[in-house]
This record gives sequence, C-alpha cells and structure tokens, in this order.
Amino acid sequence: MAEAPKNPYKIQPEKAFWRASVGTRHYADMENLWEPMALKRADRVATAGSCFAQHIGNNLARRGAAFMDMEPAPPVFANETEARRWGYGVFSCRYGNIYTSRQLVQLFDEAHGQRIPGERVWEKDGRFFDALRPGLDPVGQESPEDVLQMRNRHLEAVRRMFAELDVFVFTMGLTEGWESVSDGTMFPVAPGTIAGTYRPEDYRLHNLRHHEVSRDMLEFWDRLRSVNPAARMLLTVSPVPLAATATQNHVLVATIQSKSILRSVAGELSEDYDGIHYFPSFEVISSHPARGMFFEPDLRNVNMFGVDLVMKHFFSGPLAEEFGGEVEKPLQEPELICDEARLDAS
Repeated sequence: MAEAPKNPYKIQPEKAFWRASVGTRHYADMENLWEPMALKRADRVATAGSCFAQHIGNNLARRGAAFMDMEPAPPVFANETEARRWGYGVFSCRYGNIYTSRQLVQLFDEAHGQRIPGERVWEKDGRFFDALRPGLDPVGQESPEDVLQMRNRHLEAVRRMFAELDVFVFTMGLTEGWESVSDGTMFPVAPGTIAGTYRPEDYRLHNLRHHEVSRDMLEFWDRLRSVNPAARMLLTVSPVPLAATATQNHVLVATIQSKSILRSVAGELSEDYDGIHYFPSFEVISSHPARGMFFEPDLRNVNMFGVDLVMKHFFSGPLAEEFGGEVEKPLQEPELICDEARLDAS
C-alpha cells in the first residue's frame, strides 16, 4: 500500500507552485497557464464582447478557424479599414462592443422576439442612430424608420449566429453601464457620448454586482443552449482598464473592482459547467509578474508584444497542433473598434 503524502501539496504538479512556475522563470517561458479547450478548424466560432475580443477573432481567422461573419461588408467600401469603421468584420455580427453581461442577455432576448427596448433610436444634429450600437454609423441615417429597418436585419443575423455556432467567445469588459430608467435597457455607451441626449431623469448608472453578472451569464447560457444544445462558450476578461468611471471611486479603484467581479464570475462558471471554458488573457497581461511591460505608455492599451504572448498561450498544446504555431502577421494590425475610448478622447 502506497504511503500517503505528508500534505496534499506534495502531490501537486509544478505549475501549482509559485517559485517553480513563476518566481524563477522568465515571463516568456511560462507555460501551462490553461488547459486548452477542444477546438477544431471546422468548429464555427463566433466572437463578441469588449475591444480585446477582436484580437482573438483576428488570430483565429488568421490561423484558419471557421470564424463566423454573419454580416459581411457590402462592396461599397474602399478597403477593410474603412469597412471596420462601420462595424463590418469586427465581430461575428455587427453589434459593436458588448461590454456588459446585461447587454448580452438583452441582445439575445431581442433577437428572439422576447423583448423590445423602449428606446432604440437616438438623434444627433438631425441624423438618427441605433441606440444599442451607436458607434457603428459615423454619419447616421435619415430617419428613425431607416435605423429600425437596419436593426431588424441585424437581429436576424444575430439569431442565426446563435443557432449555428459551435463556440461562442465572449470577452467580458465592464460592469458599469448606463440604462433606461423606464425599462432597464442597457446601452453600450452613455447617452450623449456618441448620439442621443443625456437626461438624468431618464438614464441612470448601473454598476453590476457579482450576483447580477453571474445571473445574467447563467440566463444567457440557458437561453443559448435552448436554441443550440451543443454550443460551447469560451470566456475571457479584458485586461484593458476602464477609460473612465461614473462612480465616486478613482478610476484605478473602479477598474480593479470591475475586473475582479468579471474574473470571479468567469472562473466560477468555467468550474461549474462543462461547456464553459476560461482563457486567462487577463492574467497574462495584467498580473504583476508582467511588470506592466505589455501596456502602451498610456498604461491602458495593450501593445502587440502582449497580444502576441496572449496568442502564444492560447494556441498551445492541442490547439498548437490543430492550428499550427506562429503565423505570418500582417504589416498592419486591424484597427480596434472601441466605443469606450471616446469617454477619454481628450
């Protein structure tokens, strides 16, 4: 009979110990940060979330994954860069940034006819914008009817995406959001930032708590599996700090609170549900062993060295075998589309 270990840590692998796996290693040589999920080239992958989700989608597509583009750009744009500024090719559908769990579950319900937001159109200088994705249209439409017609087509694409995907990659970005007082509809940006008019009596800040984010994500998961029983979900947390906060906290404190909640929820969901996975892009970029080296001088935006390291860890183990190792990078990375950045445009 084998002798029992003196304590339960004696049987843990090397990655469980700080000194061996972090403290005495060069950061570039760290390994085994995650157990790669099963993913094949033929798996249909859809992406959504904050700005950082775009890196994962871009790299999956570059390595030959079946990246879903449900709303491809029409042939009126001069190039890909111009099309991206109108929201084409950024995510799997043209929904812009989905920063919060509340936006995600509300989008699903709207796409499936379960809710109609009370406020869907914002106005600015005589032009009209989709209030649920105002940053996608640089010039606006001539009438509210035009906006709603385009939104209906968009929702049809979203509905098909959820029904047809194999893997849904969602990058959780924020807990803060602005919602309608009348029906709780949460917008991607505060009214008045891009379009619309801010009225304190009609809109309020809602900083989602842990239990709210957890409930939203579980409700979304149940809804997704109801229309697509085999669907899987990969969660990440954006390492990009808040551009601004509307709470009473310093933006640094607000950032840590927000990211801590999102990271906690993502971890719990991946531990409790077999079909939900977590990839630690947040830890790779933001943990203190990185010494802040993967941020641009503004200490907010992630530089390409950081993005490359994140992708190195993502495409490891069986994913390296399936998708290959390093791939040739384009001369210029696609511009990230980030509505939140407009809060600190000055």
